[in-house]
Amino acid sequence: MEGDLLTHEDLLKRHKQEKKDLQSKIQSIKKSVPKGDKKKKKEITDEIAKLELELDEKHKNELDENKFSILPTEENSIEQTENNENETDEQESDNFNNTRISRAQKRRNKKEFEAKEREKRIIEQSEKNREGPRVLETNAIKQVLRSMNLKLHNIPADGNCLYLAVNHQLQITGRSMRSVSDLRKTTSDFMRQNKDDFLPFMCNELDESEIVSEEQFENYCKDVATTKLWGGQLELRALSNILTCPIKVIQAVGVPTLQGEQFTGPELILTYHRHLYRLGEHYNSTTPVDGDEDDDV
Repeated sequence: MEGDLLTHEDLLKRHKQEKKDLQSKIQSIKKSVPKGDKKKKKEITDEIAKLELELDEKHKNELDENKFSILPTEENSIEQTENNENETDEQESDNFNNTRISRAQKRRNKKEFEAKEREKRIIEQSEKNREGPRVLETNAIKQVLRSMNLKLHNIPADGNCLYLAVNHQLQITGRSMRSVSDLRKTTSDFMRQNKDDFLPFMCNELDESEIVSEEQFENYCKDVATTKLWGGQLELRALSNILTCPIKVIQAVGVPTLQGEQFTGPELILTYHRHLYRLGEHYNSTTPVDGDEDDDV
């Protein structure tokens, strides 16, 4: 390679070092958080996720660009095209009185070549997107739902997705709906009242080896009730008991999880997504498929 172009191996080495540097920076950021400062921990967690995402996207873009740089560059290709044209002109000069391609024609040829290269890159990126984690995960979930004669029902990704999805399921199964604030409050209250069933399964956000204190547990329950804190398995367990109904969660890999299997009545069926949105985990709801409906998200 000439100029500033890196070999693929050099680029991978640099990416590896940049990841190490980021991990060092993350550890430094984590240590700067005052113990017990829940708000600061959440801000730091969001910042870390953003830094990791930005670095991943930077590396992906550089790998894509490097892939194309390994091929003949547009400038070299154009130069070669022009040389070939000049050689052809020289060979034909005796028969056509030194007729040559004009500069305007050469510019048109160059623009045409660049347009074809852009189109090629767009097609290749589209092919990559078809194999991306978001699409693969969604297709896998849809396949499971089809076997159950169900389809996805979109839920907004605003932090309340779990509670909105549960509420939607209450509606379509003929149960009484509850407001999001009510679901959050009753979930928080149930977790407090049954602390011994929940606290052992919680881990510190910044240090998974550290046991969650009772103060941290109390702050967590408060956030469940008063903020848009994203819900998960613990909240699902609480909601199943509060609503006295089974809640099944479909995911792309592995068997569905089931909370409240001791309860009777129609299951509330949700879907769990790791890659649907960049913000993080997400829950959608489901609805029965009617005829040949399209179930695209």
